[in-house]
Amino acid sequence: MSKNVKVVQSIQEKNKFWETNVVRMNQHENNKERSDLAIYIDSTKEYQEWKGFGGAITEAAAYNLSKLSKEKRESILQAYYGKNGLGYTHGRVHINSSDFGLGNYDYIDENDESLSTFSIEREEQYVLPIIREINQLTGDDLTLLASPWSPPAWMKTNGEMNNGGKLKKEYYPLWAKYFVKYIKEMRNKGIDIWAVTVQNEPAAKQVWDSCEYTGEEEKEFVKQLGEEFAKENLEDIKIIIWDHNRDIIVERADAVLNDPEARQYVWGVGNHWYVSEEFENLSKVHEKYPEQHMIFTEGCIEGGVQLGAWHTGERYARNIIGDMNNWLEAFIDWNIVLDMQGGPNHVGNYCDAPIIVDPDQDVAHYNSSYYFIGHFSQYIKAGAKRTDLQLEDQTLSATAFKNVDGSIVVVILNETNEQVTPSIHIDESTLTMPIPAHSITTCIINEQVTEG
Repeated sequence: MSKNVKVVQSIQEKNKFWETNVVRMNQHENNKERSDLAIYIDSTKEYQEWKGFGGAITEAAAYNLSKLSKEKRESILQAYYGKNGLGYTHGRVHINSSDFGLGNYDYIDENDESLSTFSIEREEQYVLPIIREINQLTGDDLTLLASPWSPPAWMKTNGEMNNGGKLKKEYYPLWAKYFVKYIKEMRNKGIDIWAVTVQNEPAAKQVWDSCEYTGEEEKEFVKQLGEEFAKENLEDIKIIIWDHNRDIIVERADAVLNDPEARQYVWGVGNHWYVSEEFENLSKVHEKYPEQHMIFTEGCIEGGVQLGAWHTGERYARNIIGDMNNWLEAFIDWNIVLDMQGGPNHVGNYCDAPIIVDPDQDVAHYNSSYYFIGHFSQYIKAGAKRTDLQLEDQTLSATAFKNVDGSIVVVILNETNEQVTPSIHIDESTLTMPIPAHSITTCIINEQVTEG
């Protein structure tokens, strides 16, 4: 007895992506012997349900897309959101400005405590047209997460949007109403917000748009925000806390979720990949608060564009696998598109992105990160459940999911300089196959495959 297996590999030394093979998986009823180079998958043991993949539609990303020809822009959007592309379903937008924009901005006049001047017309220039174009392309609305980088300067202790500072205590109620205004104005423009985070990177004083919260302060604002959402019939809007690195995610989750009043309003905990790859910290949060959802809200390659680099894709895969194996339910990348410098960024904090564009030449460059993400997003569909996977030898990294249609997806990352040949045991069946040095391999088992 045998099963169909589709194998997709991206291999550094061949500089090739999507090298596809069709192989057979043979059933070995009595093959129970374990070996160091073996992957054991038990599809009867299921864990979290997967929600989807996405990327941030910042003002910088939307601005870059607006400068391309219609044909080039559409090809990029198809590459991200189309059925034959990455199949993104999620997105992230910023409330007020972020560093990846053309400058600092907010939505009201200074000292307007009535919010009567509130307007998101700034977003009509670049961000909203791109979101509408994506929704039209897919025939469905993006699942959008909205995050603030900073309140208006006059609401803060340092009197500016950049360089940290805190939200003044007397403005907690007004800032919560600001969230409500934003959500309702977006709805008026035909854009639904699915969830909000309290604050992007609340433990960081950045030279760009930023605002610091202690755990206690975040807890108090969560209560304010939850009450305001309830008052305005916005209980359907999910509230996500932390939205920062894994290193102290347990302590920061405790600070909010140990309070029952605050906890009732919180849907989940967001994490970034900077500073720490302590993936196990996500499991620690899950074990303490199993009702909470874990979502990756931001990650990128810092320091500017690295066209043609392979290690950047490996970092994506390593982090996705590490978080998936520790209860992650969705992955939202940072900027979907940046220019050749890695911007625009109004404070020079340039970064890389899966797709880099040269608007002057109307050219798009696809980085390894784009293809590495695709090894997951093209095959692990919304509704899939992670299955049990045991990998005793740490030479490789791997994760496995079972789709709603019954197909099992196994993604294997080899970051070493040596090819290895593990045996992959899925229930009662075994597949032995080479995993080349510096490669990522995706196996789709039981999918109907047409050879040739």
